[in-house]
Amino acid sequence: MTPKVVVSFIAILLISFAACRSQSNGGSELQVAAASDLIPAFEEMGREFEAANKTKVVFSFGSTGLLSRQIENGAPMDVFAAASIDFINQLEQKGLILPDTKGTYARGRITLWVPKGSALKIEKVTDLTRTEVKRIAIANPDHAPYGMAAQEALQKAGVWEEVKPKLVYGDNIRQTLQFAETGNVDVAIVALSLSKQSDGQWILIPQDFHNPINQGIAVIKGTKNEKAARDFVAFVNGRQGQAILARYGFERGQ
Repeated sequence: MTPKVVVSFIAILLISFAACRSQSNGGSELQVAAASDLIPAFEEMGREFEAANKTKVVFSFGSTGLLSRQIENGAPMDVFAAASIDFINQLEQKGLILPDTKGTYARGRITLWVPKGSALKIEKVTDLTRTEVKRIAIANPDHAPYGMAAQEALQKAGVWEEVKPKLVYGDNIRQTLQFAETGNVDVAIVALSLSKQSDGQWILIPQDFHNPINQGIAVIKGTKNEKAARDFVAFVNGRQGQAILARYGFERGQ
């Protein structure tokens, strides 16, 4: 079983587990599907929201594209926090969200990341063409917005075709970082939010190297916890939620 299949299978199990917990608790827990770049920020936000609202939040983290597909297939989520507003728009077109809850809550950034103590001095995207860089991890651009931004950055730098044979694709942006943390690749292009919490060396990729990573959120249509779901979206977009996101390197959503 390949790593991609394993991670996808685990994501499905997590959502199935979340469904069982929700049913066993009469829908009292808020089920939030969230992009993997949000793991550290949303774990903190979940604790703050629970303390303020007395509602337990259960997160299912994964790649935005795979989570979106699972929601389309009926995964019982209350809120979806995507790494790209485009996926929220697609769900809206299919009548799967509450339109008045849709919004852009953050803008993400990407970095070039190498392990702490690495002999590689990676300072710009074109450095990835050097012969000593053997393997580079990016999230799969087919379903991960941060992977799409990484591909755009490599294309903008004019090195996409040259580095393509070196690429290793993570199923989501967290797995992409793990490839580099464990030494399976030399360099990774990952989310700033994860880089800031890691024990590694990183440098920001210029914003004009890729399209803006505008991250979207919405309440899922048919939720049994609409009030709590709306409250969570308001919390993310509010002063306290935005302050948490800023600490992890997110810019204000536009």
